[in-house]
Amino acid sequence: MDEQGAPGKTQREEGSLQYVEKGVATWEEYRNVVRVCRDAVRKAKACLELNLARDVKDKKENFSKYISSKRKTRENVGPLLNEVGALVMGDTEKMELLNAAFALIFSAKANPQESQTLEVGEKV
Repeated sequence: MDEQGAPGKTQREEGSLQYVEKGVATWEEYRNVVRVCRDAVRKAKACLELNLARDVKDKKENFSKYISSKRKTRENVGPLLNEVGALVMGDTEKMELLNAAFALIFSAKANPQESQTLEVGEKV
């Protein structure tokens, strides 16, 4: 683990995990600490959202900042492997590869009777 710990873990969870790794605490104790921390985070988040919703008439900028922070979009797709196993880096190649994969899946779902008859025919 690095100095700042794993992403998504609180300091208390990190400290408890270190005790488990050293053998000082049991796994059940660690899981209890994790559960308590997650409950506390969940309650704090709910309280924050409730306060933002209640005060939206007075403090519109706070509400809009919170909503915009929740919108996380991914603009690009990472490299993909094609049928041969080579990395596909270009946008057009990625688009063609994903289009072919989706077309294969959706055409198989659209015609389930055809795929079943082929499987039965091959077994005979």
